Amino acid sequence: MTTSFVQKRSTLLIAAAVSLLAGGAWTLSHRADAVAAETPLAQQAPAVAVTTTEVQQRDVPLYLSGVGNVTANASVTVKVRIDGQLDKVAFTEGQDVKAGQLLAQIDPRALQAQLEQAQAQKARDEAQLINAKIDLQRYTSLREQDAATQQQLDTQKALATQLEATVKTDQAQIDYAKVQLSYTKITAPISGRTGTRLIDAGNIVHAADATGLVVINQIDPITVLFTLPEDAVHGINKAQLDSHKPLKVIAYARTSNEVLATGDLVLVNNQIDTTSGSVQLKARFTNKQHKLWPGQYVNINLQMDDHGLALTLPSAAIQRNQEGTYVYIVKADNTVALQPVKVARIQDDIAVIADGLQQSQRVVLDGQYKLKPGSSIAENKAKADAAKGSAK
Repeated sequence: MTTSFVQKRSTLLIAAAVSLLAGGAWTLSHRADAVAAETPLAQQAPAVAVTTTEVQQRDVPLYLSGVGNVTANASVTVKVRIDGQLDKVAFTEGQDVKAGQLLAQIDPRALQAQLEQAQAQKARDEAQLINAKIDLQRYTSLREQDAATQQQLDTQKALATQLEATVKTDQAQIDYAKVQLSYTKITAPISGRTGTRLIDAGNIVHAADATGLVVINQIDPITVLFTLPEDAVHGINKAQLDSHKPLKVIAYARTSNEVLATGDLVLVNNQIDTTSGSVQLKARFTNKQHKLWPGQYVNINLQMDDHGLALTLPSAAIQRNQEGTYVYIVKADNTVALQPVKVARIQDDIAVIADGLQQSQRVVLDGQYKLKPGSSIAENKAKADAAKGSAK
């Protein structure tokens, strides 16, 4: 082979190689463009199935909720005030009694004798006083006639004054004996219901006994003690000033929404408990049907004001993170955005919205855990229909 032939052949081989490389590069570039064009459609996430609801304006009352303990409006342990033998018990356990009603009787004979003795002593001293006053009149006449000395007259005056004081002492002894005798009849100090009888007739009782005879609890009316956070104190005081009447309090059964009684707030304690950060309140209820009972726990709603319009959502729509409360709002293109909201309160599973939303805005109610800002959504028709059915 000649040198020119070899050079020509090499040139042809190089040209063929360059052509093949160029064709391969074009093919790869074309395929890459095709893949890049298809990638957004391939990687686009499917719509998340959620349940949505709308922000509604409702007429809702404002109240604060707490847990209360029912206590007797008044509770008295009936005790004896003198020593003696208990002759009889005049009440039955669990009986409703009136104030002043006889409950028990202590043997009165010894105290009756002391009273009669004091009365006899007074009668004797009154007779002496009468005689001393008659003598005083005589000495006064005799002194005017210069038939008695001034000393005799002064002595008689002193005797009469002394006997007057003695008679007053006798009367005090009589009054004291009457009081002691009255203690032999133990009467109910308040109206209410008796509890367990703590001692039986025939026992010797003493004024120093710690147990007493019986405990009487006033259960109509009855009171409930409950606590609320210290932040509520300002609002409660303002509501009381604005209403010019006691705030209403509703007591519910602990295990249901049954209304047991409706009463009035009678006390906001004058000091906040620094250990718990709460304030104690007291409400009073009429209790003719005895639905409330001392020692019972109840749910309490303190009515702060009359009904008013407010934006509301089911409480399940409210989410929480480190920044506070938020919801997922649904935009026009069926994507979601995270919207911070301020919740005034949650009552009866309804969140009252103070700020962050507008009426009729769509908000995700169920399925939030699958979402992030910008996610596409699709309405879960089955859950939405079930929710509407349960709301009717």
